[in-house]
Amino acid sequence: MCGIIGVTGTGPVVPRLIDSLKRLEYRGYDSAGIAVQNADGVERRRAKGKIRELEAVLAADPVAGTVGVGHTRWATHGAPTTTNAHPHKAGRVCLVHNGIIENFAELKAELEAEGRVFESQTDTEVVAHLLDHKLAAGLTPLDAFKATLDRLTGAYALAVLIEGEDELILGARRGSPLVVGWGEGEMYLGSDALAVGPFTQKISYLEEGDYVAVTRTGARMFDAHGRPADRAMVQVSASSALVEKGEYRHFMEKEIHEQPDSVQHTLSEYLDLVSGKAKVQSVDFAAIERIQIVACGTAFYAGQIGKYAFERYAGLPCDIEIASEFRYRHPAVTPGTLALAVSQSGETADTLAGLTWCKAQGLKTAAVVNVHTSSMAREADVLWPTHAGPEIGVASTKAFTAQVAALLSLAVAAGVARGRIDAAQEAELVKALFEAPRLIAEALQMDAGIHALTLDLAKARDVLFLGRGAMFPLAMEGALKLKEISYIHAEGYAAGELKHGPIALIDEATPTVALAPLDDLFEKTASNLQEVAARGGPVIMIAPEQAPDPHGAGIRRVHAPDCPPLIAPLVYAVPMQLLAYYTAVQKGTDVDQPRNLAKSVTVE
Repeated sequence: MCGIIGVTGTGPVVPRLIDSLKRLEYRGYDSAGIAVQNADGVERRRAKGKIRELEAVLAADPVAGTVGVGHTRWATHGAPTTTNAHPHKAGRVCLVHNGIIENFAELKAELEAEGRVFESQTDTEVVAHLLDHKLAAGLTPLDAFKATLDRLTGAYALAVLIEGEDELILGARRGSPLVVGWGEGEMYLGSDALAVGPFTQKISYLEEGDYVAVTRTGARMFDAHGRPADRAMVQVSASSALVEKGEYRHFMEKEIHEQPDSVQHTLSEYLDLVSGKAKVQSVDFAAIERIQIVACGTAFYAGQIGKYAFERYAGLPCDIEIASEFRYRHPAVTPGTLALAVSQSGETADTLAGLTWCKAQGLKTAAVVNVHTSSMAREADVLWPTHAGPEIGVASTKAFTAQVAALLSLAVAAGVARGRIDAAQEAELVKALFEAPRLIAEALQMDAGIHALTLDLAKARDVLFLGRGAMFPLAMEGALKLKEISYIHAEGYAAGELKHGPIALIDEATPTVALAPLDDLFEKTASNLQEVAARGGPVIMIAPEQAPDPHGAGIRRVHAPDCPPLIAPLVYAVPMQLLAYYTAVQKGTDVDQPRNLAKSVTVE
């Protein structure tokens, strides 16, 4: 959720902290702050709002040093104020935190009884006071840190400065990611590879429960039991340091237009165009009796599309559940079930917890993730990667279509393995999937027509999205996109459910957006649109040019490329994204960093 960076070296640290925080702002932008170790001790600078507000504070009140930590916050405990902004300080200790300390109230009461005074509403400040309390009792920094960690319940990634320990940064992770970056005469801690990408491509991933002592010359790592741990150094892609908007106004716009490439790269992982075959996967689909998908948000809708495909093309029963509900309803799982987690970051707390729970039940596990070195990728028995590249816009676009591309490809592979798809059908389906990048590029040419529609759509308070078959989860994804970045209330429905309640919402001020590819369900969808038009509701119908016109006043058409049913979710995702994007631009909202949201949700 929040972003963390720590640097210990010999050069000025503030510009490096700010550079990294700008790359991490997608993780949260309620407030930001830095702390620097220097001859005067540990000095903080904090600001409510985005990084530019922190830069203004630093311009008015500079601070210098070669060792420091930084943080950009997505608020959980405590309002987004300067007082609640990280870093938090208590005595000699100054630290930043990503996660939630679940037993903070108990610890706070204990510390207040000892005479400790708190200035913020956050759970994080408790950690600073607890660590300072341990130091005051005479423990060494490392022993005090371990004793503090042993008292914490919940999720955390921590980066800690201690006055008097001039080169030292302490770090720890449990439930939230943290990496160590290796430089030349300089070392780093960060939330992910992107955080340290401007400085190094050599990183070590801390494992669950690890803690570390970092100085400018190296790092000493320990496992949850305090035993020395040797975490491998790996080389990550230099693309972590190359995230720019280029010619586009927003990262979201750029990422929408990158989808032909990101889908192509992902499809190439699973399909062989030369042979016209799906590549054999590291799961024996013939031996799998059921798939259980867990995911959140946009990934959940990608998983729903995957469910339709696994059942239609492979005859493989597939359940999908919102990860935040899955563990807590005491699900009944059976041997022969493949547990499949879907996530862009691979760090989504609820999804990771669901995956871990399934693994503990003895199920084989797999993960469809975009960050191939993430916690989920390492936890799962099988990694099914997507290749969307870094996605900075908080509202997911290319990561979503990459997930859908991977799941559709896997469904074809499963159908072949289970004898449901013969060689001729396999070649036809693989060919259709490889047509998707071209058709996505064609769909991107719809932007002028979509933009014209948003002049009216931006005035709406409520919008309905309708679809049938795989278009139903895509309708829910379209509604989510509109909600996320334009702040217009929107809901996605199965078109056949319209007459069972939602049609009561229809009036001349409530637009309906319908996804209507020319498939075996088109006539039924068209009939539903006539029901809306008959009640005076304006309709935006997204369909191929050759699709018949439904009869009814107020139905405006936008022509999408005609495409095979298998890849319709990939092609029709584009107009959904463009509709949300241009509506948000029309309203003047913050497209890349919508209010109250963060890119990677690493807390429950």
